[in-house]
Amino acid sequence: MDQPAITAQNGRSFPAYAVALQAIIINRNEEILMLHSPTRKQGWQIISGGLDAEETILDGTLREVGEEIGTDAKVRPLGLVHCQTFQYDPGIPYMIGTYYLLVYEGGHIVPGDDMVGSEVRWWSLAELTTEDPILHGSTHLWMLERAMDLYRLWKDEEKRPLQHDLNR
Repeated sequence: MDQPAITAQNGRSFPAYAVALQAIIINRNEEILMLHSPTRKQGWQIISGGLDAEETILDGTLREVGEEIGTDAKVRPLGLVHCQTFQYDPGIPYMIGTYYLLVYEGGHIVPGDDMVGSEVRWWSLAELTTEDPILHGSTHLWMLERAMDLYRLWKDEEKRPLQHDLNR
């Protein structure tokens, strides 16, 4: 299957990719927020979704956070943990997956959108290792370990704004 392409004004062609967004949210106790959907039955997962047209990666990630755990939850973005290309399905042989690290700043977590009714749990890395839960295919222990390392490195940086302003 040929990859769809877009062409710049100067004539240069670029592949057009769908983008998956994942949000790794860590609290001050160094626990990772994960959801388990009663309908999907695919294991514990971090927040995930797809980038909409005309969104930045950060804006799309924050939108997905609001949709999947509620708009009362407050998070602070720290940075990108990982980016990869993978096959989504036979129709989308190349998809870019991004994993954004966010700090939980408070508020109620109420699963919404396609995660309504999900079980919510904060997991430590030790619990993930000893309990060995089934993880969704988009959630990898090595990536959560990397996110925790970056959280420890970045958590005390000057606080960044909770919202990303597209008009800057």
